[in-house]
Amino acid sequence: MNPAGALALKLVLTPVLIGAASLAGRRWGSALSGWLVGIPFTSAPIALFLALESGPSFAATASAAIMAGAISQAVFCLAFAWTARRAGWPQSLVAATTGFAVATLALSFVAPVAGAFVVVIIVLVVSLFLMPAESPRPGTQSTFPRWDLPARMLVATAFVVALTAAAPRLGPRLAGLIAPFPIYGAVLAAFAYRMQGPAASIAVLRGLLLGLFAFACFFAVLSTLLERDIALAFAAAILAAAIVQSGALVVGRRYGLA
Repeated sequence: MNPAGALALKLVLTPVLIGAASLAGRRWGSALSGWLVGIPFTSAPIALFLALESGPSFAATASAAIMAGAISQAVFCLAFAWTARRAGWPQSLVAATTGFAVATLALSFVAPVAGAFVVVIIVLVVSLFLMPAESPRPGTQSTFPRWDLPARMLVATAFVVALTAAAPRLGPRLAGLIAPFPIYGAVLAAFAYRMQGPAASIAVLRGLLLGLFAFACFFAVLSTLLERDIALAFAAAILAAAIVQSGALVVGRRYGLA
């Protein structure tokens, strides 16, 4: 895909996704919106572009790093959620971004391998148990102004374009570790806090953690199969992620996590 086509995809896909996730959250609950954006709508295209432009081997290394980046996303969720219990959304976002950066720096010293999938899953399970219970504050707003949805779409699109423009210059490992930055989750959590209070933002992030099981599965399969056949690798990864994503929602609903 040429640069103009890639940019057009970002400009169309990002606002559509963030708008759909926001509307889903309003109708079915904040956790569902978080679960929905756990799907790798930004990281998967990055992996595809890398495979087509830099070769399957380069993309396989990046995909293993992206999978490991789910650990950084889990740190992001925990840092935002615990800070949100005592501070506002800007402080929570700063704490979460700092946590993501520190985790990413630590992971940059570890060679990414597909076998790290088991470690990622353990981290996600532990993170779900460590998430704080929602603690609603009185007077939270449930009626959204007209500017809310367009603002979410604009902010998310700007983040995606900026991050994906910088990622290819960093090499496969660092690009892969940075690519999973939870742009959609950050936007949804910040706006949820702003409009409905900390309980809603914590619910969004708990849903995101549930979605990350499918995220990790997608990139584990991709990193394993990319050097064999690009089309087969993406088809198998999408199928595996769809199965895990559906299962995570069922389990989350059963145990009150989504």
